[in-house]
Amino acid sequence: MIKILIIEDNEDVRENTAEILKLANYQVHTAEDGEKGIEMAKLTKPAIIICDIMMPKLNGYDVLLHLNRDTTTASIPFIFLTAKTERIDVRKGMNLGADDYLMKPFEENELLDAISSRLQKHSFLKKEFSRDIDGINQFFNEVSASEGMVSLSKNRNAVSFYKGDLIFMEGDAAHTLYFIQKGAIKTIKTTESGKSLVTGLFGPGQFVGQLSLLNKNGIYGDTATTLEETEVFEIPKADFKSLLFGDKLISNKFISMISNDLVDLQEQLVHMAFSSVRKRLAKALIDLSEKEILHTSKDKGITISREDLASLIGTATETAIRMLTDFKDEKLVLLGPSREICITDKKSLKNIALFG
Repeated sequence: MIKILIIEDNEDVRENTAEILKLANYQVHTAEDGEKGIEMAKLTKPAIIICDIMMPKLNGYDVLLHLNRDTTTASIPFIFLTAKTERIDVRKGMNLGADDYLMKPFEENELLDAISSRLQKHSFLKKEFSRDIDGINQFFNEVSASEGMVSLSKNRNAVSFYKGDLIFMEGDAAHTLYFIQKGAIKTIKTTESGKSLVTGLFGPGQFVGQLSLLNKNGIYGDTATTLEETEVFEIPKADFKSLLFGDKLISNKFISMISNDLVDLQEQLVHMAFSSVRKRLAKALIDLSEKEILHTSKDKGITISREDLASLIGTATETAIRMLTDFKDEKLVLLGPSREICITDKKSLKNIALFG
């Protein structure tokens, strides 16, 4: 049975609200002030909290702030009850992270509809979507159905590129987020001295361009080109921002879908700053292998130019080639005639990536 917590100092309102919810087959817990409400929320872990704003000891705003600071209660949907009609009170509650509000007195159907809507959105947050265009379109369609974002409901058509094609250039106006359906994309940033640094390699199921869409200057911060025949789906900046800055739960879900690449990039940059070339090369090969980026269909080897590999690990091409030859001599990899790199001792390579 779904648990709901009511925090309300007015006994009549508290009991009447509890009665409505019990008749609707919810398990109801109640608290008569903010302090007891916080204790009850941590004890019972309700599926949703309904809380008055003006209460003794702690008002509703303070209750929400306390619960948001606790990881065990921060994600619980929160609905404010208020007898006030001033827009500033409603706005303050929503800015603090409330999911919805109800004006007292409210009708029974208003209460039940608000709870049902919030529970559906919370269930949506837990749902897993496949990392392909079918999963992305499913996500957009469900968001559209619940939020009325008509533009999100349209399935996107694939855009195909040949090897070496430009997706976007550093300094271009950033209008699009790209989702890779197949193929591989390399992003490059030009340094002040004119050298090119590979900032990332991306493959199927990954997004490219998300940070640039948030750039205050509104431009792409690097250049993206294809490393092989590639198929991408374009997501307009308007849709990106609607998802990112709209409903809190939907925003959290969308961020989780696009942020894994950013975590990988952060780890890559830290690794480049503090690891030896040997360790960096081992980690790069393991990452490319496990993400299945730049693999040949025949033997699952990695096909990457020595220049791109050197740039990826932040060293000179000659150094990368020399280290790759060392790995070959140590029987960690095999080097094919068309620049394929086949890992033959993954365990040892992982040890080098971890411990040098």
